[in-house]
Amino acid sequence: MIDDQEQPHEYPVDGTLDLHLFAPEDTKEVVLEYIQACLDKGITQLRIVHGKGIGVKREIVRSLLEKHPSVIKYYHEGGSGGGWGATVVDLKKT
Repeated sequence: MIDDQEQPHEYPVDGTLDLHLFAPEDTKEVVLEYIQACLDKGITQLRIVHGKGIGVKREIVRSLLEKHPSVIKYYHEGGSGGGWGATVVDLKKT
């Protein structure tokens, strides 16, 4: 019998990445791969849900976005969309 936990799962590339599904130590790799997957699909606006918590994942995300060559800008999502718990990212078209 194959354990589901050992099987890789396909994550949908639709412009929204929910980091609640990933461990903090995987955040950097997941975000970088997701940005590239979005660029490959022509998606230029992302919503990264990192949660409010104590800000560990938010800080990892922000430090990556600050240095990423494809990021035009990023900002907190406003209104009822998550506020401090999500970051919206605008990417350069490739």
